[in-house]
Amino acid sequence: MISAAPYRDRVVHHALCTVICPLFERSFIADSYANRVGFGTHRALAKFIKFSRSSRYVLQCDIRKYFPSIDLEILKTLIRRKIKCKDTLRLVDAIIDGSNEQETVINYFSGDTLITPAMRRRGLPIGNLTSQFFANVYLNGFDHFIKENLHVKRYVRYVDDFALFSDDKAFLQDAREYIEAYLATLRLKIHPIKSQLFETKVGATFLGFRVLPNRIRVCSSNLKRGRRRIKDLKLAYQRETMPLEQIQQSLQSWFAHLNHGDTWQLQNQILLTLPFAAQLDL
Repeated sequence: MISAAPYRDRVVHHALCTVICPLFERSFIADSYANRVGFGTHRALAKFIKFSRSSRYVLQCDIRKYFPSIDLEILKTLIRRKIKCKDTLRLVDAIIDGSNEQETVINYFSGDTLITPAMRRRGLPIGNLTSQFFANVYLNGFDHFIKENLHVKRYVRYVDDFALFSDDKAFLQDAREYIEAYLATLRLKIHPIKSQLFETKVGATFLGFRVLPNRIRVCSSNLKRGRRRIKDLKLAYQRETMPLEQIQQSLQSWFAHLNHGDTWQLQNQILLTLPFAAQLDL
C-alpha cells in the first residue's frame, strides 16, 4: 500500500532528512543502494551483474512484507543511538507515531506470547521520504553484520532485496541461518519462496532485469508495464492530450532504463510500432 503525507508534512519530512541524513549516511555501507544520493537502481544493477558474473553461487533474499513489518519501537531505539537532541527526537517520534495503519502482518518470534504481535506497533508508509530513510536506518546494522561478522565480500542490497555471492555453496547455506537469526532480532523474516540459493549460471532476477551469464533481459512483468505505458502514449498522441515533447521525454526515460540490458532489438521493435517515430529524436 502506497501512502503519501499531506504537502505541509512532506515539507517537514524533507527539512528533517536534510539535517539528520548526513549523520547516518557516514555509517551506511557502500553496498546499500536505495534512496541515497549517487547510488540508485542502475548502480545496484551494475554491481549485481559484476558479482553474478564473477561468482558461482548467489543467495538471493527478499524480506517478507518489509515496510509493514518495521517495528516502530525498535526503529526509535536505532535512531536514538545516533541522535540525542530531544527536540529532533520529538519530531522523529511524531512522524513515526503518525504513520497510518499499514497491511496487517502477524509474525511470531522467540519469547512472544499469543498477543505479542498485536501489542507492538509496526509499519511505515512507503510513499514518504522519511519512511525510505528510516528503512535504510533499520537495516544498517544488518548490512554491517553481513560485511563484518559474516565477512561477505560480494553483497548488494536495494531496500528489502539483497544478495550474497560466493564460490562456496556451504558458506552461503550457513549464512542464511545467521541471516534469519539476525533479522529475527528486528522482528523480520525473509520470504520463504523468493529467498533462494542457486548457481548464477541459471540466471537471477534483480530490479526488473534477468541477469544471465551472457546477456541481460528485461523481466516479463517489467516489459508488460512498459508496453502498457507505450500504449497509453500512443492514445495520448492520437487524442492530442499530450504534447509530442512530453511523449518523447517519457520514451527517453523508458529507453534509458532498457539500455541497462541487451535490448537493442527490443527498442527497435517498439519504435516500429509508433506512428510518430519519425518525429522523435531518440
